[in-house]
Amino acid sequence: MIKDNLNFATSRRFAPLFGTQFLGAFNDNLFKTALFVSISFYGLGQNEWLPANQILNLGALLFILPYFLFSAISGELSTKYDKANLARVVKILEVLIMLAAAYGFYIQSAPLLFLCLFLMGSHSTLFGPLKYAILPDYLNRKELMMGNSLIESGTFLAILFGQILGTMVAGSSHYVVGGWILLVAVTGLAFSLFMPKVAPKNPQTRIDPNIARSTKNLLKETFAQRELYTAIIGISWFWLIGAIYTTQLPTFTQLHLGGNDHVFNLMLALFSIGIAVGSILCAKLSHQELRLGLVIIGTLGLTVFGTLLVWLTHANHYTQLSGIGTFLSQGYAWPVMACMALIGFFGGFFSVPLYTWLQTASSEEFRAHAIAANNIVNGLFMVAAALFSALVLFLFNSISLLYLAAALSNLAILYYLIKLEPKMWQDLLSYFRFPRNRP
Repeated sequence: MIKDNLNFATSRRFAPLFGTQFLGAFNDNLFKTALFVSISFYGLGQNEWLPANQILNLGALLFILPYFLFSAISGELSTKYDKANLARVVKILEVLIMLAAAYGFYIQSAPLLFLCLFLMGSHSTLFGPLKYAILPDYLNRKELMMGNSLIESGTFLAILFGQILGTMVAGSSHYVVGGWILLVAVTGLAFSLFMPKVAPKNPQTRIDPNIARSTKNLLKETFAQRELYTAIIGISWFWLIGAIYTTQLPTFTQLHLGGNDHVFNLMLALFSIGIAVGSILCAKLSHQELRLGLVIIGTLGLTVFGTLLVWLTHANHYTQLSGIGTFLSQGYAWPVMACMALIGFFGGFFSVPLYTWLQTASSEEFRAHAIAANNIVNGLFMVAAALFSALVLFLFNSISLLYLAAALSNLAILYYLIKLEPKMWQDLLSYFRFPRNRP
């Protein structure tokens, strides 16, 4: 059954797209992590213009800023032109950006590298609407849930692997760092050359250079469609929760698990692998159909295991850090690891049906615009996550309280989503009440 559902995965309809997007996400995180680690631990940009912690904050802002500036234009481009050709143009730009970044690492120029970071954020912004809008062109409706689950799982594994490799090469020769980011960019371009062409959805689409106006009109038109609005709010909540967990995970690992950077990498790996497994199993359980009821299961799982994680660790306060061996010898280690993996697992259950719904609820001509609007709102929610985290930590200085608030807030967003779209609850009831034997 799983093999039948995955037959398309190795076909030209899907494999080149998957490889292109996987390597794009991998390179984003490889480059960004290598840059940030070089600043934090190897003195890159030291005493140039800002303290190291402020430079990192600036870098995070520069990477996410293009999502607000260029998402509307990226949606217009993906509607006006052949998305496969556009993907190749984006990948050529990535190779050029990585050439500049390799030179930046060679001359140790933080300003040039931060310009490249902004450009890579712009590259990701251009590719975002494209990769999700093109899926319904390549896959039939029964393949779409599994296709989204593979894209979702691949993205998070690419993020994980990119962060690990970026950390490893940051202290190496500048030729090693530059060689890796160039190799990945060129390989991504090679994959994009095999993406089948797709006829433009609306060649008459006007490209509006006025960023403020085009963004405002895009959000207004998207939010006027209730199903699109509901899907976008749900997907953005997923990114908000993910941002809270992953951003505070290093400090949580130190304070409440007594773990060093190796323990942190273990927890991050469990979270990412959990999302990958949950995404694929969600598609499997959907039986090739859009099942919005699975969003409810995902939300409840996020709440239960997020709360359990806090209950297991809130009383722990460490001042000395230990490695994986010492951590695993603690009685609470395995339940904590299970909780972290299951938070990711149910995050996959939560997000995959929503992405599929966003694609199928929008018309062919508006699909890229809807995904562009989703990217804008995702960015807003991630900024909100940073501000909320900063406020909670400033007032209470407690990551446990922050994680608990995040876990329990899932119930509020679930209530809101069901209120907007009651068929989520109805779909869940019908899924369990009338089980079907499908081939």
